This record gives sequence, C-alpha cells and structure tokens, in this order.
Amino acid sequence: MTAAGAASHTVHYGTVTDPVSRETIDTVVLTVFRNPHSFTGEDVVEISAHGGYFVAQRILTLLYANGARPAAPGEFTLRAFLNGKLDLSQAEAVADIIHATTERSHRASVDQLSGKLSRAVRSLRQEILDLCSLLELELDFSQEGIELADKNTVLSRLDTLERSIRLLAESYREGRIIREGIKVALVGRPNAGKSSLLNALLQEERAIVSDIPGTTRDTIEEKIVLEGIEFLFQDTAGLRESSDSIEVEGMRRTNKAIAAADVILFLLDGSIPLSNDDLEQYRTIAAQYAGSKTILWVFNKQDVRAEQGGMEIGTDPLWISCKSHAGLKELKETLVRLTIPGHDPSASSVTITNVRHRDALDRARHSILTARQAVAEELGGDFVAVDLHAAVNYLGEIIGLTTPDDILNNIFSNFCIGK
Repeated sequence: MTAAGAASHTVHYGTVTDPVSRETIDTVVLTVFRNPHSFTGEDVVEISAHGGYFVAQRILTLLYANGARPAAPGEFTLRAFLNGKLDLSQAEAVADIIHATTERSHRASVDQLSGKLSRAVRSLRQEILDLCSLLELELDFSQEGIELADKNTVLSRLDTLERSIRLLAESYREGRIIREGIKVALVGRPNAGKSSLLNALLQEERAIVSDIPGTTRDTIEEKIVLEGIEFLFQDTAGLRESSDSIEVEGMRRTNKAIAAADVILFLLDGSIPLSNDDLEQYRTIAAQYAGSKTILWVFNKQDVRAEQGGMEIGTDPLWISCKSHAGLKELKETLVRLTIPGHDPSASSVTITNVRHRDALDRARHSILTARQAVAEELGGDFVAVDLHAAVNYLGEIIGLTTPDDILNNIFSNFCIGK
C-alpha cells in the first residue's frame, strides 16, 4: 500500500508485506497529514498496527531498510518548533505534559502549551521594543533638540515593565512546587515514629516498623498528593551519635535529605518528656535552615502523651497519633497552608514552572533596572537602548527567538524518544 497521492487528513486501510519474502506482516491503518497541517509542519504518515513487540519491530525494520531512521529524543517537537508550529516555551510544555503527575501540574503545562506564557512574554517584549524604538528615534533628532518622551514618562514605563517582569519571575516559587512537588524530610531520633508516620500517610505498610532503635538506615521516599500538589516524604535514619559505619552512612544520607528538603518535619516521641538532646538537635537544624526551609515540630503518640514541662521550642507543636491516625488531617492541612500560602487553583494569571524561564526573566529585569538607572542619571538614549535590547533578547530566549543552539540541544535531548 502507498500514501503517495493521498490527500491530507485521510485514513487508509491496507496490508504491510515484506517485499522480499512476500510475507504478510500485519493489516494496518495509515493516517496522512500534509504540510503545513501536521504537528511538525511537514508531510507525515502515521501507521497504526495491531501492536505487540514483534509486529512493531518487523514494520520498523522494513522502514529502516527503505531509508527511514529512528527519531532522536524530542525530534518531532524540535521540528515543530523549527517549522514555526510551536514556540520554545510551548515545545517545553509538551515534555511537561508527558511528565505531569498531578492535576495542577497538568493544568499548568496545558496553559503553557496553549500559549499563555508566550503571549505574556511577547507582550512584555513588544512594550520594550516600542520604548526602545522611541528612544532611538529621539536620537535621530537629538541635533534639533526634539524630545519625543520626557524623562518621567520613560521612568514610569520602565517601572511598570520592571514590576510586570518581577511578578512573573516571582511566580516561579509556586510554579516549581506545582511542577516538582514539595520534599518533606521526616527527621527525629530513633523510634520517634517516622516510619509509622510514613505508613500512616500512605495508608499502607511501606516502611519497616520495629521497637528496635535504628531499624531505618537508609532514606525511603514515597509520594502523596495533597490539594493537587505532590509531596515527596523521605523517611530518614534516626538522629543519634554512633560509631557503626552503616549508621554513620545513614546519618550522612539523613543530612543530605534535610539539605534537599523544602520542609523539615521534626518528629518527637510525645509519650516521654522533651529532652535536652531533642532541643539541641532542633537548634542545630534551625540555626542552619531557619528562614530557608519550613520546620515543623510534631509530637507522636498523642494517645499516651506526657507532660512536656513547658520547654521553649520556638513554635507551637502539632500532636498526632500514628496508631489511631489522630491529628493527621490537621498535619496535612498545615503542610499545605505553610508551603503554598494563598494559592488559588482557579487563578488565571501566568505561572512560571521552568527555572530557565525564571533565569531569563531575572536577567531581563536586571537590564530594565540598569536602563532605568541610565535614564535617571541622564546618560543618554544610546546607553538606555543597549540595556533595553539586552532585555528584549533575554525575553526572546524564553520563546526561542534568541536561544543559543546548545540550549536548544539540551532542552530537546531530555525529551522522550518519539516525541
């Protein structure tokens, strides 16, 4: 069968036959898409077989023998970008949709694929270009003393641009959470109930629970979704001094998990009074991470709680019971409230989920601030124009107008094969 003369958007039924042995391999359906009405903007034929590894390999072997080759990772999406079917931020959204694990991460990816981010960036870029053109036009009439934009007007427009870019860049904090989730390190001394808490949150026996201290010697990671956000909980080895080489390695991995976490959940055995060792461990962690991470005090064994003697711990603790699951609902609500404050899942504003986009916005904002300083110091329109052109280029990197080849290669090399 052949699709050589077939019209676009037509479907054809036929048989794939080995041209040498004349053996029938499968009956298939061919779908024809003519340029520019295809995903890549090229002539494309899709083959739908009955499936199965053997049949697929036989068909692919025939295609390779007749001049076809396997697609490189992300090649179809790269071709769509190069042919103007997608801009770069939309192309990146294709990979994000594939890897989305929650409703919110999927929705953010779909918004980006639909061009929501692209339109915001193009609008900002055009505003800068308009201002830059005005300043450069004024330079042409500088000998005649004609002023096309007074200083205060230019400063006001730059302030508005700076604020818009800054707010867009700041949305990355929430965007990173939507895309990557939140890492929570379960930390505390042996037998505080860290593994029991992990099992209670997952509602399954994922981690080994034992009365013997030091059962957990490696980090165990599991994910749950709360309010559409993925939380990655890491059960870590209990904090204590040890000369055992395996436990020392466990402590090293615990400290690594703490350093990588967004939230440190410091779990204590509420059936015994808070000890000086507990306080010292907390102070050590707080001294290093307070202000950069969320730190929660959580007492386990609420059902057999002991009087804690009013020791100052710096924040009101939560009380839970891994045995009865009391307080787990409040713990989950607290995690959501503290890590994504003020989140509005129905908000229509653009959210940045990609660190590359945030970095480009930060550089564009810095150029705008430099241009503003040049205007304030009356250095001349040519100085201002240089910085404004830099801002335009940085914004262009987001949508692929001024993106270096090495960045393009890196982006598409991380795609799935065949996408």
